[in-house]
Amino acid sequence: MREFSRIGVVGCGLMGSGIAQVCARAGLDVMVAERGAEALAAGRTRLIASLDRGLRAGKLSEEERDATLRRLSYTSDLDALADRDLVVEAVAERRDVKASVFARLDRVLTGRDAVIASNTSSIPIIDLAAATGRPRHVVGVHFFNPVPVQRLVEVIPTQLTAPEVTADVTAFIEGTLGKTVVLARDRAGFVVNALLVPYLVSAVRMLESGVASAEDIDTGMVLGCAHPMGPLRLLDLIGLDTALSIAESMYEEFKEPLYAPPPLLRRMVAAGAVGRKAGRGFYTYVS
Repeated sequence: MREFSRIGVVGCGLMGSGIAQVCARAGLDVMVAERGAEALAAGRTRLIASLDRGLRAGKLSEEERDATLRRLSYTSDLDALADRDLVVEAVAERRDVKASVFARLDRVLTGRDAVIASNTSSIPIIDLAAATGRPRHVVGVHFFNPVPVQRLVEVIPTQLTAPEVTADVTAFIEGTLGKTVVLARDRAGFVVNALLVPYLVSAVRMLESGVASAEDIDTGMVLGCAHPMGPLRLLDLIGLDTALSIAESMYEEFKEPLYAPPPLLRRMVAAGAVGRKAGRGFYTYVS
């Protein structure tokens, strides 16, 4: 099995910073790329804050925290990722943005067997592979939020992904990062979101039609179905903007009404009420 020791992560939002953290904690050389100095500084602050929470919770020692930070470097220039063995894209959930990053990485990476992976929640991986000249070395690796805590990763090969790339990436995620892998076909939503999104948008429709309050919908699913979190609180955690993009991508591919984003979801995103990260969504949050 091929080993990946030099990792690149493009994007340092909630998902990108989490992916960078787990890779660095696993002893790997990690370079994080963001589009500008301000976004890069925010991402670095987010990473440090996450490690500090782990330190306070007793999940890692001060020595482990400091060693993890030493393995992390930052750049606003994608050219700096030229020597990476594996680059994980974790930018906005937009097909055009992701495809542009893939095309640039394809030109930048010096190793022709370097792997480009996407953390997309719903966009078919083949659409991103088509933007490169190395479709055999493109694969989906869908981590779940929060990445340092959630153990699941969906690995999504396309019909053009080399079998050895799928095997090597799977071995890396399971062996080096200590996660559990499920293999998914390359279709919008993959496994988890194909089941989860209809449930989440149904909860929004229920609230929109006045069947029950947000609190009662969530309490019903937590106490009635033993879910750890109700659907509307989960949407706030995921980010309503991200959920909207996922639902739109799935509806575009399948044209199934159960994937169609409800008007309320669109209005809340337009108003900036996108969940925890904005301080308000279906609930209000005080930092």
